[in-house]
Amino acid sequence: MTNKGGPALVIGASGFLGGHVVRALAARGREVRILARPSSDLSGLDGLAYDKRIGDLADKKTLLDAMKGCGTIFHGAVDTRAWLSDPAPLYRTNVDGLVNSMEAALETGVERFVHTGTIGTIGVHAGRPVTEDDAFNWYDRAPQYLRSRADGEKKFFEYCRERGLPGISLCVANTYGPHDRQPTPHGELLWQAAKGTMPFVLNAGVPWVDVRDAAEALLLAEDKGRTGTRYIVSAGHVTQTELHALAAAVLGKRPPRTMPVRLALAAARASHLVSRIRGLHDQRLCPDSIVLATAFGPLDSARTREDLGWTPRPLEESVQDAVRWFSEHHLSTSRDAEPSPDAPR
Repeated sequence: MTNKGGPALVIGASGFLGGHVVRALAARGREVRILARPSSDLSGLDGLAYDKRIGDLADKKTLLDAMKGCGTIFHGAVDTRAWLSDPAPLYRTNVDGLVNSMEAALETGVERFVHTGTIGTIGVHAGRPVTEDDAFNWYDRAPQYLRSRADGEKKFFEYCRERGLPGISLCVANTYGPHDRQPTPHGELLWQAAKGTMPFVLNAGVPWVDVRDAAEALLLAEDKGRTGTRYIVSAGHVTQTELHALAAAVLGKRPPRTMPVRLALAAARASHLVSRIRGLHDQRLCPDSIVLATAFGPLDSARTREDLGWTPRPLEESVQDAVRWFSEHHLSTSRDAEPSPDAPR
């Protein structure tokens, strides 16, 4: 794999996927630079060699300073907090922050701009796997989080077409695997199922990918991806019942029961209404969360496998490695952290 003429800058390195991108680059002996805020928790990068630059997506000067001399930008800073009652922060990061990064990339003349996108910006269709060519077709009904991601992706491809940005976008499915330190919302659910403390799962399916394979796809895209193209990064589609039963089996626990989606949606609406009446905001159990957990069907990743030579690992290995890592690190509660790439949430 080529070095693309300079250090690789990872934006969003404190996140689950971003941390694995740093790991994958370091394993190849690449010179790695990261852009992080002063408050970023970088403990997930312990033991890795990298050049840390302090900055923010809203600060163009720090972006320019971080990108100077870099050959490739891996942009993975994403606000995934779909439960926010005020969507403004989503747009500041997922649209404005991305635009600022692209402007800085053009000014500094980087050779590659690899964008971490989401499967959520691909169209929804019943009865067949969707491909990268299926346009986003439910903007008016989609949660604000997905609207912000779709708006950001639209800007991205405009910059590729009209401004000459050397960009490739990867539409990443739900990521599972080790080193999920925050943890991600879907990673925490997997851990709860493994411990036997998760009472039910939804009667729906989820596109999934091992986080290590997602990071590998990003690096393959740097080397082999076609400019102005998007690639689906999904290893398969699994029912939530099967996924969480696999997690429970690792530690010998009873798997959670299956709940109909309509019942879960009714419960989320009731919880959301009660929270509003009590003056509480930003509750994770909200209707948008149920929509995001149930909206996506099978995806066709043939383009990624053929163009990039990508071969993901089996689901069982990803689940086992994730549960064992959680068990070793005794993670039991979630916490809000800085925006990070958790797709499609």
